Amino acid sequence: MPASHPRVLWQRFLCAQLPNPVLESISIIDTPGILSGEKQRISRGYDFAAVLEWFAERVDRIILLFDAHKLDISDEFSEVIKALKNHEDKIRVVLNKADQIETQQLMRVYGALMWSLGKIINTPEVVRVYIGSFWSHPLLIPDNRKLFEAEEQDLFKDIQSLPRNAALRKLNDLIKRARLAKVHAYIISSLKKEMPNVFGKESKKKELVNNLGEIYLKIEREHQISPGDFPNLRKMQELLLTQDFTKFQPLKQKLLDTVDDMLANDIARLMVMVRQEESQMPTQVVKGGAFEGTMNGPFGHGYGEGAGEGIDDVEWVVGKDKPTYDEIFYTLSPVNGKITGASAKKEMVKSKLPNTVLGKIWKLADVDKDGLLDDEEFALANHLIRVKLEGHELPAELPPHLVPPSKRRLE
Repeated sequence: MPASHPRVLWQRFLCAQLPNPVLESISIIDTPGILSGEKQRISRGYDFAAVLEWFAERVDRIILLFDAHKLDISDEFSEVIKALKNHEDKIRVVLNKADQIETQQLMRVYGALMWSLGKIINTPEVVRVYIGSFWSHPLLIPDNRKLFEAEEQDLFKDIQSLPRNAALRKLNDLIKRARLAKVHAYIISSLKKEMPNVFGKESKKKELVNNLGEIYLKIEREHQISPGDFPNLRKMQELLLTQDFTKFQPLKQKLLDTVDDMLANDIARLMVMVRQEESQMPTQVVKGGAFEGTMNGPFGHGYGEGAGEGIDDVEWVVGKDKPTYDEIFYTLSPVNGKITGASAKKEMVKSKLPNTVLGKIWKLADVDKDGLLDDEEFALANHLIRVKLEGHELPAELPPHLVPPSKRRLE
């Protein structure tokens, strides 16, 4: 743990053990609320950002919570996010309590949040933001219910995957540490070389610390090192002020070569071994609690909607619109009760869906795989087009309830 004010920190550190199946596969660390306004002037008694940075190096996922109805990135929150530098790949953002504002205002809040985060989290990739109302109370404004459900499931899937990929993430952390150690070696050796042998050591030390940013740039150019691999400049300057530069060791090229060999060869072999072991182990996911509340049954995400419509109906769901589709079908001059792919294409492209989507619909609708469509298959194709146009995803395989009645013996 960080050395600053450890006694104060431990006095405020609480641990709870609960008989919850979710906690059998993951541990959750909840930080104190971020201070804003006048409260920021009150000292916590310990270096909050440093503590979070220590935890960030060791956790698998970092979730930043924002309230949609009172979006505020205070100075302390900005410092906290900056302390998470080099761990951006672990960060996920939750825009909570989104049911408390109207859709139009929610769009503005989401845009403002992305703009604010873009100024603080300096990465080319856009940070993933999950929008919803993450508690068990009724939605105040239910207009975006489907969006909230989809976002919730995406977040749950992300958390559920953590145990399965834990070994790989630890390997990535090892790579980060190795690169950081290598950069530290270059920094220390550069400072050592610049120090005078006899007079003016203290003044030279102050000069080097003040110009540490220029030393970073020089090392970056000479050794082709990414800027993201360097330690925090301000923190490094603070630490160097208390060090005796004359006791620094010169660069040992043999040790650097060993690190380079590990990164180039050993890590690659370890990566293969980890993948092989993970494939042989039983699938590990987070279970219990909210993670199983909507996994199965009629309240599962998307149940009875889109391609799932009619899943519990006795009658074929496509049948109710089949008379309309039949009128179109018989204008396409079927031969022996079937139309060719070319004839079907002329009608299907009127949907203006991309060819890649229409190709998938054709594959799903051509149940008997004869390259032709009969009236039921044509009706099914039009049903799937409607599903897609209404914003739903197409199934990877045709669900049993969508198989045309005359084709079910083929299944």
